[in-house]
Amino acid sequence: MAAAELLLGLGLPGQTAFGGREGGRGTGLLPAAACFSPGGEAWKTEASAAEMMEPSSCDTFVALPPATLGNRIIFGKNSDRPSEEVQEIVYFPASHHKPGEKVECTYIEIEQVAETYAVILSRPSWLWGAEMGANEHGVCIGNEAVWGREEIGNDEALLGMDLVRLGLERADSAEKAVSVIADLLEKHGQGGNCMESHMAFTYHNSFLIADRKEAWVLETSEKHWAAENVKEGVRNISNQLSITKVDRGHPELKDYAKNRGWWDGEKEFDFAATYSYVNTARMTAARGRYGEGYKLLKKHEGRISAETMMSILRDKESGINMEGGFMTTGSMVSILPQDPSLPCVHFFTGTPNPDRSVFKPFIFVPNITQLLKTGSPVFGPEDPVKKNPRFQTKPDRRHELYKKHESAAALMDVSKENGNEVLKQIQNLEKEKINEMEHILQSGHFDVDQAVHLFSTCVEEEIREYLPKD
Repeated sequence: MAAAELLLGLGLPGQTAFGGREGGRGTGLLPAAACFSPGGEAWKTEASAAEMMEPSSCDTFVALPPATLGNRIIFGKNSDRPSEEVQEIVYFPASHHKPGEKVECTYIEIEQVAETYAVILSRPSWLWGAEMGANEHGVCIGNEAVWGREEIGNDEALLGMDLVRLGLERADSAEKAVSVIADLLEKHGQGGNCMESHMAFTYHNSFLIADRKEAWVLETSEKHWAAENVKEGVRNISNQLSITKVDRGHPELKDYAKNRGWWDGEKEFDFAATYSYVNTARMTAARGRYGEGYKLLKKHEGRISAETMMSILRDKESGINMEGGFMTTGSMVSILPQDPSLPCVHFFTGTPNPDRSVFKPFIFVPNITQLLKTGSPVFGPEDPVKKNPRFQTKPDRRHELYKKHESAAALMDVSKENGNEVLKQIQNLEKEKINEMEHILQSGHFDVDQAVHLFSTCVEEEIREYLPKD
């Protein structure tokens, strides 16, 4: 496939395929990957055109009334990462911090705030931040890699995944999360290797942020940013800038574009078209991940539920459920009732391939303990991420659930009969949990003491389904 065809297939004409440090350009290398300059020309390859790996993509979705059932907002995300990477599910309680305290993110240390909110995160287990997560106030955030006209710097700063966690820990609404992330971006910048490897994989970030009332799309280009408010209907983001109408933005957003010659100052300002190479008139029609995700949302508009969102995340024909060198390593679906008396319910897999995984429910209540069987080993100062040069070795980061799921997936590949039986059992378990959560949302009543162990209990039940039967 020619370079231009490869990029056009993703709806990203002329964009940089991978970020990195090679030659000081906004490009980098991955195994069997071609690298492209911002002009779209292949300038260095590690493989023939037939062996090129397509730029990888995540997808984040939100549906708001009237597109949903039950007066709820439904949030969903697939995290597509290197296939061998372990994604863990971790919980951190709310906390108060002393003046002058610091917080150590993946690569840099920044000032801590006086109070942080309780969060549940799905994250690559080698880093501090998260691909996606939720907080005790019903705020959900997922991020995507994006590339555009602005070259990606070489310096280590905040990862987009760090910004996800910081936004969740510091904001009690979706709009406040926009402000938190934008302020941190302005102060500390974004940058650093986004893969546990000595090969560079860097990018700018976009975010989909939702709460019980609304959603926001926040897209960035270095320190510049634009935000779009979503009040109803459906919205998704993938690996391209997509905001055409800017509701909030960096104060120098337009002037910077004008000074760089990207915008003439006369025609209507279109952020996605200006800061990238995207033809915004054809985004939703293109056969890229963004367009395919949008079509799936529109297909179910008016009747979207948590189960609908799970089915979208499991869709392989569209490429949303990704397989290969980059694959869907973790998935999340959240139910955010607009009625504040009802709890938000957050489902996480913590394992690769949602087709073979269980979406397990979590509800924020007091006294939740750490989720031990979905938490990876901790290596402290000896972690290769903490040493310079970084990533010289790669430890075994598999948690208990991951190991049991890995064995079950191997069984599914080897024995169709036994594999189908395991798959049927975990599908029944998931359906049972969804029904339990629906009963809670319909009745408005749930046992707080049971909710403390809700996620952990479901993990235990899932593990039992993976164990050999007598």
